[in-house]
Amino acid sequence: MGLSRADPLLSGTTFAHHPASVPIGVGTWAWGNQLLWGYSPDQDGQLQATFEQAVALGLRFFDTADSYGTGRLQGRSEALLGRFRSALDPQHADQLLVATKLAPFPWRLGRQGLRRAFEASSRRLGGRLERVQLHWSTARYAPWQEGPLLEGLADLVSEGLVDSLGLSNVGPRRLRQIHHQLGRRGVPVASLQVQLSLLAPEAIAPGGVAAVCRELGIALIAYSPLALGLLARGPDQPAQAPSGGRRLLFARLQPQITPLLQRINAIASGRGVPAAAVALNWCRSHGAMPIVGLRSIAQAQDAAAAAAWTLDGAERQELDAAARALPVRMPANPFSSG
Repeated sequence: MGLSRADPLLSGTTFAHHPASVPIGVGTWAWGNQLLWGYSPDQDGQLQATFEQAVALGLRFFDTADSYGTGRLQGRSEALLGRFRSALDPQHADQLLVATKLAPFPWRLGRQGLRRAFEASSRRLGGRLERVQLHWSTARYAPWQEGPLLEGLADLVSEGLVDSLGLSNVGPRRLRQIHHQLGRRGVPVASLQVQLSLLAPEAIAPGGVAAVCRELGIALIAYSPLALGLLARGPDQPAQAPSGGRRLLFARLQPQITPLLQRINAIASGRGVPAAAVALNWCRSHGAMPIVGLRSIAQAQDAAAAAAWTLDGAERQELDAAARALPVRMPANPFSSG
């Protein structure tokens, strides 16, 4: 038996009631991305083993997008996820919630503007897709484009082609507007994903979108919870920047976040866990489900283990204070609306 409408992953029930109830999800941005993550097709066997380990350990939410994959590999993440899921036994496959994001490219216009993209994503995912999400808001640069696209996504839910609808990169004011727009049709906003980490805490600040999600009963999802790996470095790991597109970001931010990393690693050492687990649990402590990128079996094991414990109040306050004191932040998504 698969997910039911009462399942919090599907229904959009807010995760904010207690940190221990907040799940950890899996992001698949790196599956197909050569520029930032150095993907090559010879990694597919390892990625499948990672996926299978994550499922076996109880991770159920998998997030992807039709634009994931660089150049000729666009859509690769969806294709891999669909292939890996189809290889599972039906009992495990039915327990997953796969969510994809559709990009509002300038040529995708009108109420039918995302229909073909949805159909293509569904094919790549083997016909198994539980949630469709608008990848980013066009409110800042083409506000007239967004409304009809959202109506088209709501049509997919109303027609029974997908179970639920989510958003990404939407701010508090626009979230209220969309919630009202779709609410008139009886189509709820199940989830909102935003950049959220100790290096990007804006969503949980006073007046931020986290409070609106709690008010409206929308599940908050944190993407880039490890800040592209900046928050996953243990004290014994080398400090040099990674290769690829993340090098400049690491070179600029890493020297200035030492006090935060020291606090993360002190908590990690005291609990006997990796630094990444502390960063993930900080998101959970604020009622947000982190979606962590996984590329190895060890990473899947660490992510699943992180869900077995939560930060206490003092630890969370220490990390909150360390994050506020930093002189730097992760770059904001330029397409995120207000």
